[in-house]
Amino acid sequence: MLIKNYTKEFKYNWQLAAPVMLGMLGHTFVSFIDNIMVGQLGTAELAAVSLGNSFMFIAMSLGIGFSTAITPLIAEADSAQDFVKGKSAFKHGLFLCTVLGVLLFLLVLFAKPLMYLMKQPDEVVILAMPYLDLVAFSLIPLVVFQAFKQFGDGLSMTKYPMYATILANVVNVLLNYILIFGKLGFPALGIVGAAYGTLASRFIMVGYLWYLLKGKDKSKAFVTNIKFFVLSKRMLQKIINLGAPSSMQMFFEVAIFTAAIWLSGLLGKNPQAANQIALNLSSMTFMVAMGLSVASMIRVGNQKGLQAFYELRRIAFSLFLMGTLFAVCFAIIFFAFHNQLPKLYVDFDDIKNLNDNTEVIAIASKLLIAASIFQISDSIQVIVLGALRGLQDVKIPTIITFISYWLVGFPVSWFFGKEEAYGSFGIWLGLLAGLTTAAILLYIRFNYLTKKLILSNN
Repeated sequence: MLIKNYTKEFKYNWQLAAPVMLGMLGHTFVSFIDNIMVGQLGTAELAAVSLGNSFMFIAMSLGIGFSTAITPLIAEADSAQDFVKGKSAFKHGLFLCTVLGVLLFLLVLFAKPLMYLMKQPDEVVILAMPYLDLVAFSLIPLVVFQAFKQFGDGLSMTKYPMYATILANVVNVLLNYILIFGKLGFPALGIVGAAYGTLASRFIMVGYLWYLLKGKDKSKAFVTNIKFFVLSKRMLQKIINLGAPSSMQMFFEVAIFTAAIWLSGLLGKNPQAANQIALNLSSMTFMVAMGLSVASMIRVGNQKGLQAFYELRRIAFSLFLMGTLFAVCFAIIFFAFHNQLPKLYVDFDDIKNLNDNTEVIAIASKLLIAASIFQISDSIQVIVLGALRGLQDVKIPTIITFISYWLVGFPVSWFFGKEEAYGSFGIWLGLLAGLTTAAILLYIRFNYLTKKLILSNN
């Protein structure tokens, strides 16, 4: 009977999380297709996309992390039926995300020369430079899209961002195919073609999501007649106070995975390409946990608005259980197919690059063993983090993520990731250590806070 208290929530959890998962999986699937297409050009091209995207991942983590401040505020206003507070939270969130998108674009543009100082392979840096110019500009529509997405999530309208993402993904795959390989009379642009596809699809994604939300009764009044420059200092401060720590939480996690890309680059182009394969595969399963994290943020935010703290705890634990079950399944798949999955990314008919490709597959298959082990801790830490954001508790979790990834995880990656130690596998042991530490400490924080809220409410 006890377990049924949690499993009975699975259906509604799934209804909220599934569209988010599918939307995020769509993003990652396009990255998966990008990598397969680019991988046909050679391991240097695959490593260049990896290096260019490492800068993008850091910028995206700040933008996406900041935008998550909008969801709990909208969810709380929605459950309290406070339209004025909800519209104010959305408008100010949209304004701040737009400004942040422009700043992040400029930041990546000015950070490009760092690639020359990072001891990365020269052929990889030369290929990555023009790719990064175009992809950096796509940060602006991406962060604006995130503001609309987090707003939709807060209203429990999670399927509309999914529809926009699916459309963008279809456009991206088609443009990539045409522009990377030079089809339908277009020139073959290589990895720059992939960048054009990404840029166009992100503008389409924003426009289509706004169109969808404008057409729905529940959201129309929020997304129309926005007085964009009539701003409240108090609401701006509230979103910044929630958004800045949230962006740092995501930054600390994404930055350690980015550090893994750079550390792999020190080992050579093949370890870097192998790292990209393992990272791309494990990021697909992570999107399922991210979907449950968003559901956790929405449902905890709703219960906070209702002051129903016992229910809040029960619902959160149902999401933790659900995420763990998914993670166990993914761990089994990664472990069972660790030799087969990386073979999707390279062309074994390419005799010229056969030795490189064989080495890449050998390294990537070992990394998937490490990825299979950290599935559970990765899932738990991100879902608990979503629940804490729903409680609007962001400062202590930010400290926890910093300690976990940078005082525990990164030193392990650095020490064991040297060529004379465990190489690429050692880098991923650091990721495992950081994620596991984060999962344990964040769970302790959530357990403490919810028990305290229940006691104070009695």
